[in-house]
Amino acid sequence: MSWRLRVIAHGLALVALAPAACGQAEPPAGDGRVTLSLVAYSTPKAAYQKIIEEFARTPEGRNIRFEQSYGGSGDQSRAVEAGAKADIVAFSLEPDITRLVEARLVAGNWRSDEYGGMVTNSVVVIATRGDNPKGLKTWRDLLGKGVEVITPNPFVSGGARWNILAGYGAESGRGARRADGVAYLRALLSHVPVQDSSARASLQTFNSGRGDALLAYESEVFFARKGRRPLDYVVPDATILIENPVAVTTTSRHPEEAKAFVRFLRTPTAQRIFAENGYRPVLPQLADPKRFPVPSGLFTIKDLGGWSKIDKEFFDPETGVIAGIQGQP
Repeated sequence: MSWRLRVIAHGLALVALAPAACGQAEPPAGDGRVTLSLVAYSTPKAAYQKIIEEFARTPEGRNIRFEQSYGGSGDQSRAVEAGAKADIVAFSLEPDITRLVEARLVAGNWRSDEYGGMVTNSVVVIATRGDNPKGLKTWRDLLGKGVEVITPNPFVSGGARWNILAGYGAESGRGARRADGVAYLRALLSHVPVQDSSARASLQTFNSGRGDALLAYESEVFFARKGRRPLDYVVPDATILIENPVAVTTTSRHPEEAKAFVRFLRTPTAQRIFAENGYRPVLPQLADPKRFPVPSGLFTIKDLGGWSKIDKEFFDPETGVIAGIQGQP
């Protein structure tokens, strides 16, 4: 089965397992509570679970229950597009929200708040096991003879797309030398022995002993360390700022409650929980530079041309750069 058919099948399976798709208004439970469905990408699961506990202690959250679903960002977005129930969507990257805007499942003005629709930030790092026997510290080091790099499948995982664009931007001078960047990606992907469906699955693969380096969110290394995994990491001098979006769906049965939860996500209480889980807060006063240093060559997706340009150019499943590279022998 081709990867495209696997993606479709996985998305349909998610829909089949999800509660009934959104339609007519759902009456509140007999105890006056309502249920919100949070559909999110895989890595912030622990943070969201803790945040939901804190939200339940607030006047706005005390009568709200949550159904939670976590997986690869692209898979999750496609599942909602196909009909999976969702009141709140929290994805790894903007195009997975854009897909739902185009399907009229998220309002076109979802980015109109003061945070630009984002709820957390991170950066792409190079993670290794504690002893880092091959001394892997730079993007070029990953191309060394015999080096295996673990990163997820960019056609289903938002984390994988960030990883790829971090390497591309670093080796192309933020896109100024496109040919150099594409050549680097071709070489890098030849060092990737397996592509899992999500960032969390890739972490599990790496922790099982596969690979010499893991391309990951900075937050993933924090997660691994909390689990007492002997991982270390390097923030490359040139890497990309990861920006993670959140939105309320237009088909939410409880839009006011869903909006209240999204507002809570930007409070100091919730942002501190994200920080404790390795995410860089969107509240400037909580972004501790000692804990979250800013790399000298940090760049953003806007520096590469923006998602509307980059997503099609690199990740179109038929004509994109990555499809061309991975379709080659």
